[in-house]
Amino acid sequence: MTSHRRAASADFFPRGARLANLAASVSLIALIALCLAWELRIAPLKPGGSWLVLKTLPLLAPLFGILHGRRYTHQWASLLILAYLGEGLVRATTDSGPMRVMAGIEVLLATAFFAATVVYARITRPSARATAAD
Repeated sequence: MTSHRRAASADFFPRGARLANLAASVSLIALIALCLAWELRIAPLKPGGSWLVLKTLPLLAPLFGILHGRRYTHQWASLLILAYLGEGLVRATTDSGPMRVMAGIEVLLATAFFAATVVYARITRPSARATAAD
């Protein structure tokens, strides 16, 4: 019965919510891949990689909730991503070379994720669902 309820609620949400969830999922996975590549191969702080690769771990926490379209995960992950946005902005203005490029991409992905999670949370809020049902 739970799977039936989930399927029914997935059909209930408008197409915009599904697109916002897809955008959040894609940008989160891309950000995880970027952070790993950046700190291990492309432009690590130290040759051979650095412990800064551990910044990827907090991004794994919301991954399954985002992939499953859980509203609460979208809400708190939108706050978590602001740390990555801040890091990207600082490193984009202070670093040079490949690090600056990686930081710019991080800013774009973090901004896309933030926007997608906020849109998803707004579209799927209980009052929006009640309005759509009427």
